[in-house]
Amino acid sequence: MEITAVVPCYNEQEALGLFYEELNRVTAEMRDCEFEILFVNDGSKDRTLELMKELAEKDGRVKYISFSRNFGKEAAIYAGLEHASGDLVAIMDADLQDPPRLLPEMYRAVTEEGYDSVATRRVTRKGEPPIRSFFARMFYRLMNKMCKTEVVDGARDFRLMTRPFVDSLLSMKEYNRFSKGLFGWVGFRTKWIEFENVERVAGETKWSFWKLLLYAIDGMVAFSTMPLSVAALIGILMCVIAAISIIFIIVRQLCFGGSAFGWPSMVCIMIFIGGVQLLCMGIMGQYLAKTYLEVKNRPIYICKETNIEE
Repeated sequence: MEITAVVPCYNEQEALGLFYEELNRVTAEMRDCEFEILFVNDGSKDRTLELMKELAEKDGRVKYISFSRNFGKEAAIYAGLEHASGDLVAIMDADLQDPPRLLPEMYRAVTEEGYDSVATRRVTRKGEPPIRSFFARMFYRLMNKMCKTEVVDGARDFRLMTRPFVDSLLSMKEYNRFSKGLFGWVGFRTKWIEFENVERVAGETKWSFWKLLLYAIDGMVAFSTMPLSVAALIGILMCVIAAISIIFIIVRQLCFGGSAFGWPSMVCIMIFIGGVQLLCMGIMGQYLAKTYLEVKNRPIYICKETNIEE
């Protein structure tokens, strides 16, 4: 049985060699499997592509795809799945935060226990800033309340999948991709393996707090329409409050007189209502923007060069 390891890379020159050595050590123990190692260069600006080519020259199992620019990890995952030739496909990061040592256990779960997918999740966030860990947990809680598709807390993109599972992912051609949600949406029988957080073996993380926040917003918009419902409810609530306030002011004016004045408070109310309106427009704008990108029907990625024979 052949396993394709899809490895998205962005500026991973420090970690790539170490990852290859560790993966080689693990694959040598799995003698009943053949391996294809598929690196996807997501527009790296360092020597990542050069190192991929060097590895490909000395190891025939190594394949690479290089993008014309940085399209993002989601596009890199899709490209890897699209070009993977193995009966089973594994997605893993090059920084060794996805431990290759788990592959034998994942392989047994698929071949012996009958699972369609084996996924991994971190049970600790050791080494992460506390504020980042807090917001990550809040994101998963919010996602699971908003979405019908379960998104497991601490889930990694590291998983081993059967060919039908991979084909189901490839059948979804959407431009705005959120893999953690797509994995759950397609269904199939999935086993979860837990492990403690592993820090990067080399280099620096490419995911800043701001990038993670935008990624979280993308996930919410991609898998839930609840923000639109919330915006509508806020609008209704504000209309009710405004109507009650108008009635109150009219009654007080008729009963006591001179109570319709107070421009500072009126300005504050107008600013508040204006802010709520802008918030609701912003929510609707997010959905409109995603729709706009989808109808353009642009390719998810553009391949500049590869050593994969078509």
